[in-house]
Amino acid sequence: MTSLKKIRVEVLRPGMYLHGICGSWLEHPYWRTSFLIEDGRQVRRLSDSGIREVWIDIARGHDVDAPDTSTLPELQIESMLGTGDASPLVPVERISLAQELAQAHVICGRSKAAVVAMFRDARLGKAIFADQAAPVVDDIVASVLRHPGALISLARLKFSDHDTFLHSVAVSALMVALGRQLGMDEDTLHEVGLGGLLHDIGKISLAPHILTKPGRLEDAEFLAMQEHPANGQRILLNDIDIGPVALDICLHHHEKLDGSGYPKGLKGEQISIPARMSAVCDVYEAITADRCYRAGWNPGEAVRKMQGWCPHHLDQRIFHAFVKTVGIYPIGALVRLRSEHLAVVVDQAEDSVLTPVVSVFFSIESRKQVQARRVELALGTDAIVSLEDPRDWRLRESDAIWRLVEGAP
Repeated sequence: MTSLKKIRVEVLRPGMYLHGICGSWLEHPYWRTSFLIEDGRQVRRLSDSGIREVWIDIARGHDVDAPDTSTLPELQIESMLGTGDASPLVPVERISLAQELAQAHVICGRSKAAVVAMFRDARLGKAIFADQAAPVVDDIVASVLRHPGALISLARLKFSDHDTFLHSVAVSALMVALGRQLGMDEDTLHEVGLGGLLHDIGKISLAPHILTKPGRLEDAEFLAMQEHPANGQRILLNDIDIGPVALDICLHHHEKLDGSGYPKGLKGEQISIPARMSAVCDVYEAITADRCYRAGWNPGEAVRKMQGWCPHHLDQRIFHAFVKTVGIYPIGALVRLRSEHLAVVVDQAEDSVLTPVVSVFFSIESRKQVQARRVELALGTDAIVSLEDPRDWRLRESDAIWRLVEGAP
């Protein structure tokens, strides 16, 4: 029997445990959505923001017919917090890219294996349980907090092998990094990370030729594709511990602000913040990753294209936060410098997306490789002229360029 119950916001009162918020996430006053309601001010803030319905967890707080706790001693309220109460983002010491890459290699491989197993279980009709995915999300969150660029770049470059499984890991890492940029607490980072990891679980119902078709889908094929979000949510609903955030992301990651998305054609504020985040992360990962039928766009080109899809398809504010997350020139991008050298981006600058840290390795004038050297473009000694396609220079991202990233000091 589920412990979750949907109630009107005017029924919400101190002592209840808020599990999730229905409706718009854009304007509501809380980034985290799972916490104990301690006083009437929290209820009023929700009501004033236009929220009409919420989910409560009666296993972790009071039910509708329980006594109001606003008159209870403070000690009793504190005793209800428990270990499941949302926790703020604990400061984590950032480590170097090279240090985190070693751990990211392990995490990326282990995460893909776990996603493969979960998709296989779902295909066999077995339930997907949150505790299967929790260790994977824990690893992803920890890696992103130590160095946000390592796992994201590794999933995009090193393990680019054209499958849904690695796409899910990459989207999860992007969701966590974006959530961190937006100021979400650690509990919420886990929720959006879980949603990113499981957002495409419904694709197990699609025929393989639809997933890999190089051209435009026929009408019947596109209709089948449009069913995968609902199929995915149906699979996830078998486990009550998979909360409303992951369910929302799974069902609505293909919605667009102008109502032209699917499966429900939601518009504007009907689309939650996590769903808007997932739309940005899913699109970025999809268009930058190589597929068996086409080469991915370089990250800079992808960012420029996505800017043109705001605000009709993508949320402008969330997209700007996303650009701050991955950078105009993401880690692993090949760039041409004013000094007529090629370089690869090996880290982001703290204060500017336009001046990353690069490793210079090729002279355009002499057409020869040079001894690799690290340059912090924020110092003004050189500047990026353009993004380059490695294929134009007969370079493979997973070969010469990636070795430079891995060797970043």
